[in-house]
Amino acid sequence: MSLLPDTNVEERPLVVECNDAWLYGMISLPEQIGSRGVLILVGGPQYRVGSHRQFTLLARNLAADGIPVFRFDCRGMGDSEGDPRDFERLEDDLHCAIDRFLQELPALDELVIWGLCDAASAALFYAHRDPRVTGLVLLNPWVRTEQGEAKAYLKHYYLTRFFNKGFWGKVLSGRFDYSTATRSFTRTIARAAAGRRANEHGQKEPARTGESCDPANLPDRMLDGLRRFNGKILLIISGNDLTAQEFSDLVSASPGWQRLLAAPRVSRHNLPEADHTFSRRLWRDQVADITRNWIRSW
Repeated sequence: MSLLPDTNVEERPLVVECNDAWLYGMISLPEQIGSRGVLILVGGPQYRVGSHRQFTLLARNLAADGIPVFRFDCRGMGDSEGDPRDFERLEDDLHCAIDRFLQELPALDELVIWGLCDAASAALFYAHRDPRVTGLVLLNPWVRTEQGEAKAYLKHYYLTRFFNKGFWGKVLSGRFDYSTATRSFTRTIARAAAGRRANEHGQKEPARTGESCDPANLPDRMLDGLRRFNGKILLIISGNDLTAQEFSDLVSASPGWQRLLAAPRVSRHNLPEADHTFSRRLWRDQVADITRNWIRSW
């Protein structure tokens, strides 16, 4: 255990038993502990520190303001034991981590799950199943489908490049690879068109939350999780990120998503210049401030 310099934040390791594996994490504790804590869920090939120490710094920032935070490595990642698993199979990891967090801090009455990208998707799958979870912070949720990705590329990547000086510099200097670019553009159009044809002929029924992974209906299953969860939601969206743009395009085309995200329990913040992981200090601090103020607002 250690007290961070120039703060009243204490950090200490925490070990979680999950089925036949041990998970390792770090808890950040304020001097005075309130009734609401935050669990940072790590998604993708990532561990509890986060890109450019994002999760570490966020945890310390929140703890300095009186909000205890637990961040941990899921099975098969970082220091934790077990076989790696994707965001579709984190239910046991989450449940065990929450059990351990609340065992360590029995004064906590409520819990907020904070998740970026596919961790946000995993949080939506899980939250409605656990009454201890009363809030979700979802950053750039992962709703990836082959057709959705293709449409996002057409709308946000190719169109942006057309107006980019660097692109025209390559064209005018003869350094532009027309053959490769044409093949890529044609494939992207074909993928987007395939999705449109599928929609015209009717999509299959959404799978029940918790079923095996089917990327084609991932957005439907996430919508189902959102519909079933009755707690508060904070949505933070980057402006300079294809994953975020794919999510925003999905919402724009879906009355179901629009209706649920328009509810009073949902707060939304857009950071127009930010990239996927909020890599600059300015964006990172904005995320921390938005998160902290939102948690304190209810």
